Amino acid sequence: MSTASIRLYVPAPIAQGAEIALGEAQSHYLANVLRAAAGDTLRIFDGASGEWRAAVTAISRKKMVLTAQAQTRPQAPEPDAWLCFALLKRAKTDMVVEKATELGVSVIQPIITARTNADHVNLERLRAIATEAAEQCERLEVPEIRAPLPLAKLMAGWPAARALFIADERRTGTLLGPAPGPVALMTGPEGGFTGTELEAIARTPQVTRTSLGARILRAETAAIAGLALLLAARP
Repeated sequence: MSTASIRLYVPAPIAQGAEIALGEAQSHYLANVLRAAAGDTLRIFDGASGEWRAAVTAISRKKMVLTAQAQTRPQAPEPDAWLCFALLKRAKTDMVVEKATELGVSVIQPIITARTNADHVNLERLRAIATEAAEQCERLEVPEIRAPLPLAKLMAGWPAARALFIADERRTGTLLGPAPGPVALMTGPEGGFTGTELEAIARTPQVTRTSLGARILRAETAAIAGLALLLAARP
């Protein structure tokens, strides 16, 4: 299999001629799955230096070294958009993280609400899912995955300059559409937010309750559909 179409996220800064030692998992993938050999090329990105063509320059049992050759895409601004979603069961949470990454969010913030049916996550697994999704969808950044927060704590520290759109399953708000500037979408758990939670959220000045359309959506569908509406006009 050719490595030319492969993209990998690397945590080390990239510059012309930089040598980047891959971790054991990435080295195993390239050497044993793709059968990469010295001289093969692929694309790498670090979230800040754009995308680069790199060549395999050293292979050992557990480590592969790449050398950056030339930049293939410069770093470009990405949407300053957050997704705050009530934690779901594992498979659904995984899917939301994957699709939110593909749609371009910068921060993924799980929240714990009165009706949340989970209270913890494996952050390393979610970060790995986001990294793989960014590699596959041609993004130049990997979103930040934050530890879960209780809804009340999140709202108490909400940034003054960030607009927050709440997906309202009661469909009392106007249809969500593209919005400029720093934004966030918040979606609730299966069963929705409680009335008390909605009243507390509404006390934050930056909040707008919004509709995602004519149908009641599952929690994971609401997160994905809402981001698509919110980020449709973003680069």
